[in-house]
Amino acid sequence: MTTAPILDTPDRRPIAPTVIDFEASGFGKGSYPIEVGYVLPDGRSDCMLIRPDRGWVHWDPAAERLHGIPRDLLMRRGRPVGEVVERLDARLAGLTVYTDGWGNDYSWLSMLYELVDRRPAYRLESLQKLLSEDERARWDVTRAAVAREAPDSRHRASADARVLQATVRRLHGG
Repeated sequence: MTTAPILDTPDRRPIAPTVIDFEASGFGKGSYPIEVGYVLPDGRSDCMLIRPDRGWVHWDPAAERLHGIPRDLLMRRGRPVGEVVERLDARLAGLTVYTDGWGNDYSWLSMLYELVDRRPAYRLESLQKLLSEDERARWDVTRAAVAREAPDSRHRASADARVLQATVRRLHGG
């Protein structure tokens, strides 16, 4: 399944891009992805908790307070990395998928795929590539407004991806 982005801007930038977001065990060295969520241009979304691999031991209590996902929940309900990768590839194959935290998200995505010796069937890009200079200047204020209006205020991967996509739509006039 390949869902083309909705191209409504004069320069053919997607007004509703596919957006992905991660929650993680912390930031920096030793951190790893614990949840991944995305939203497609048509609004369909998916979110998966990720069961930590045996070697993934870093845990930052401050990160847990932010996303509200305890490690024991990941151990009980998280999906194995191979299953997460299979599902992402099945749903996102051939797409360009955008993220607001390219540096961290690229690293966490790479961890998943390297663990199962695969490459993503889609391309990860920075949301910044979709924005004009003026839109980048208005990003923080617009994102905050969209987040306040969002029906799901949890700091979770799919909810965050939906806010990011809605922010791009608003900035592009959608």
